[in-house]
Amino acid sequence: MTSVLISPSILSADFATLGEEIRAIDAAGADFIHVDVMDGHFVPNLTIGPPVVKALRPHTDKPFDVHLMIAPVDPYIPAFAEAGANILTVHPEAGPHTHRTLQAIRAAGMKAGVSLNPGSPAALVEPLIDLADLILVMSVNPGFGGQRFISSQLRKIETLRAMIDATGRDILLEVDGGVNPETARQCIDAGATVLVAGSAVFKGGPSQYKSNIESLRPKRLV
Repeated sequence: MTSVLISPSILSADFATLGEEIRAIDAAGADFIHVDVMDGHFVPNLTIGPPVVKALRPHTDKPFDVHLMIAPVDPYIPAFAEAGANILTVHPEAGPHTHRTLQAIRAAGMKAGVSLNPGSPAALVEPLIDLADLILVMSVNPGFGGQRFISSQLRKIETLRAMIDATGRDILLEVDGGVNPETARQCIDAGATVLVAGSAVFKGGPSQYKSNIESLRPKRLV
């Protein structure tokens, strides 16, 4: 991969004008649109569901990178596919049959992602990696935006980078949580290829989105 992909998290956007916010980050150079779905059960927060994803779909052609922090997952796969999700990422702890869940996501026409919490070892991915199109490392505990980056996750990113390279497949390695220009460089050096950022992208309003996004891309790769 010749560049790092930026996936702004709309959790930090102005929810009163989400359509406008989506169009603004699209124009500012976002590669993906990151959508955090939380159920107040698997994580201690409530956010959005398939109807909002469907309502936002006409506002951009960029891939919707949907991170499900919910349990159970399987009953909602068809709804997110119909709503326009392109990548659907799940946590192994969210259900007893993650392999089957990834199969179902792919069968529904989406790319399948696996997310690891800070306390979840890289080894959880090993039996699933053949079905994974994306691996997401949470560098904060999921549930809320604006948290500080947990630096111990850099070692996990390095481990996963080696696992991905061993497969010979172009699996995206994504990092979410506390990403800013400083931690972005650390993640990229460890092997990340996609960066999720909320407050670092949306701070300052639409006039700043382009420069905020570019500040996350290392100059040597731009």
